[in-house]
Amino acid sequence: MVLPEIRLLQSAIVLAEELHFSRAAERLNMSQSTLSKQIFKLERGLGFQVFKHSHQVAELTEAGRVFIVEAREVVSHAERAVQSARAVLDGPNEILNIGKSSYTEPILVSTLLSIQLSLFPEMRIKLWSNFSNELARQVSGGALDLAVITGVPPKPQLSLLHIADNPIYIALPMVDELAAYREIRLDQLHRRIWILLGKHANAHLYDTIYSVGADRNAYPSDSYHFTSPEEASELIREHHGVAFLPRSAAWRIARDGITMRPLAEPRLRLVTSLAARADSKSRLVNEFVKAAGRKFGIVGQTVQRKLPLAM
Repeated sequence: MVLPEIRLLQSAIVLAEELHFSRAAERLNMSQSTLSKQIFKLERGLGFQVFKHSHQVAELTEAGRVFIVEAREVVSHAERAVQSARAVLDGPNEILNIGKSSYTEPILVSTLLSIQLSLFPEMRIKLWSNFSNELARQVSGGALDLAVITGVPPKPQLSLLHIADNPIYIALPMVDELAAYREIRLDQLHRRIWILLGKHANAHLYDTIYSVGADRNAYPSDSYHFTSPEEASELIREHHGVAFLPRSAAWRIARDGITMRPLAEPRLRLVTSLAARADSKSRLVNEFVKAAGRKFGIVGQTVQRKLPLAM
């Protein structure tokens, strides 16, 4: 059996996350035709279909779902192998590989980057970006030392240091009648168009929103999905819907006719944690987590007040 090339695995993983050829090609910085050729080459080499193809849309086959889970691990370990080798070539510097998502509050990242350890004066931090559920998987598998994750349920493989606890924010048109409220209840969103971060990005959070909504007798009239706040902004304008977003993401699009309000639902709060492997024996990782706990013991009390409401 000939093993597939890493670049083909990377393309398949991105397509599995987007399930749309043009969006996946854009993320990979290649043309759609190049992406299609890579997926065809991968599937031909494997001898089975990873995706069902229908014009722009892609859907994972049952075999494809199993394959992508393992492919992520392969790519993660390959990346870690390169990082480890480069660390040896770079000399005795201690390198921490920390993951974050594009939705991570900037102040949390800047706080982590400000940490200095007297025991490791040469420590350097490398940041890696991905969705929170994938970051948790990479920490569990050893591809990352630490990760800032949001909306991911506890896992026995991970040790979690909670560093922030914020409400979900609802982004909506300024002309919407709900914009008159200081905060919005979930039942007020019944029979509205809901715009949500795609399930592939955070299945736990996605399912929890619908579950709590059902308990509140709140159901959408229709729903749309996004992967970036800018996509959510376009969907709000096009469909006059309401988007469920982390605070910093809502703030990014709260302009040009769009405003934001916190969602008053205690079961739908976004808990952000610094995740490490529960069985980590790394002194560097353990010292860094302790220092982060001290830092966020002070900073964490003021994070909530950093962004005012966009009126």
